[in-house]
Amino acid sequence: MGAGHGHGHMHGHGHADGQGHAHAHAHAHGQGRRRREAGASRRAVVATLAVLVPLAVATVVLLVWLWPSGRAAAPAGAGLDQLDGTVVAVHPGPCGESPEGAAPPDPATCGHATVRVEEGPDVGRDVRLALPRGPGTRRFTAGDDVVLIRVGGGDEEGDGSAADQAAGGETAGEAGEEAAGDEAAGDEAEYQLSDHDRTGALWLSAVAFALAVIAFGRWRGLTALAGLAITFVLLLAFVIPGILEGEPPMLVAIVGAAAIMLTVLFLTHGFTLTTSMAVLGTLASLTVTGLLAYGAITFAELSGVTDDSSFMLGFSTRIDTQGLLLASVIIGALGVLDDVTVTQAVTVTELAAANPAYGWRRLYRAGSRVGRAHIASVINTIILAYAGASLPLLLLFSVGAQPLEEVLTTPVIAQEIIRSVVGTLGLISAVPITTALAALVATRRDDPGDQPAAVLPSTPSLRRARS
Repeated sequence: MGAGHGHGHMHGHGHADGQGHAHAHAHAHGQGRRRREAGASRRAVVATLAVLVPLAVATVVLLVWLWPSGRAAAPAGAGLDQLDGTVVAVHPGPCGESPEGAAPPDPATCGHATVRVEEGPDVGRDVRLALPRGPGTRRFTAGDDVVLIRVGGGDEEGDGSAADQAAGGETAGEAGEEAAGDEAAGDEAEYQLSDHDRTGALWLSAVAFALAVIAFGRWRGLTALAGLAITFVLLLAFVIPGILEGEPPMLVAIVGAAAIMLTVLFLTHGFTLTTSMAVLGTLASLTVTGLLAYGAITFAELSGVTDDSSFMLGFSTRIDTQGLLLASVIIGALGVLDDVTVTQAVTVTELAAANPAYGWRRLYRAGSRVGRAHIASVINTIILAYAGASLPLLLLFSVGAQPLEEVLTTPVIAQEIIRSVVGTLGLISAVPITTALAALVATRRDDPGDQPAAVLPSTPSLRRARS
């Protein structure tokens, strides 16, 4: 019995020694692993800063150098003033004869409207203006808030008669059609009824959008709105005025895109290695997109002049329209690229956290599978977005019964095709680049097979499972 007790004691003691040895080995290995991870993290931070800091400094320097001085010449037609007004009354009238082959006008758009000027030198004055006519013309009713265009300034004599018109505006219709026609002709020489005033509707939509983003995203949603505000400021205060002042559109777009990328991504997602990898991935894929766009636009011999807006810009200013097209491709690609790169970087980081034993190769493969699914849906989104924007033009070509090859080679359609193809190729390049960078900094070890069993907790159930 004593021998049995001694044997049991020695067995228990040996078992305890084995557990202690395994625990000590696991503890030592865990410390070594943490030291390697800390060293790898420090190296990743240093390498990331070595790229991002010079990039940020160069962006700030170029931003200051290219910042608009306000010397841009005002485009033709900039002297037209837009003023607020309110429709007092609508006076239907005959529509007259329509041109042969044209659709008859809507009777509700024929006639005149009495509109009260709510701002400007003639505030409080009632003017009689012709209702706008044509395809898509909106109907106006009494009480509508509208936008007036002041096309000419009245002299002192005209201003003196304005009071008489305001005082007797209601009796103008009773004076006869001839007097009303003369009054309308005089008012239309100074004002034109342009459109409905949508300020209230737009502000309501903006408030609803902001509340929805904050309610769902909370603090992250608030930072996203701040990033959106910065994007608008850079576009409206730097990119557009800089191009109007004659700076190279491509250079302005690259600097503006870099400033937006660095500011918005770090503000929205925080100063982390994950965000840094998304920034680097965006930068690399944006470079690929810019090079592809330059080559494709040059090879296709696109000038950038495809509609009235680009024609007027090229005719009345000294803007490089081909460079403007390239700048639009870069700015447009940035909005989709940061979505893909942030998604890939966060996906790889979460995969590494959920699977600590994954090495770089397994993280890259798993992240690439997610990226391929994302790209497949985003490509369809891009094509549908461009098709939707060009739908009226596509319908016009369809009505004209032009052959498909002729339609596709027209400048306006060819430009959209080049834009779609280049943007898609840039997105495809973003997935492997960002996934590789994110997997590189998230990798815990080079070979997942070098994890010893002693690192796992030593419990009876796990020992049975391993045996």
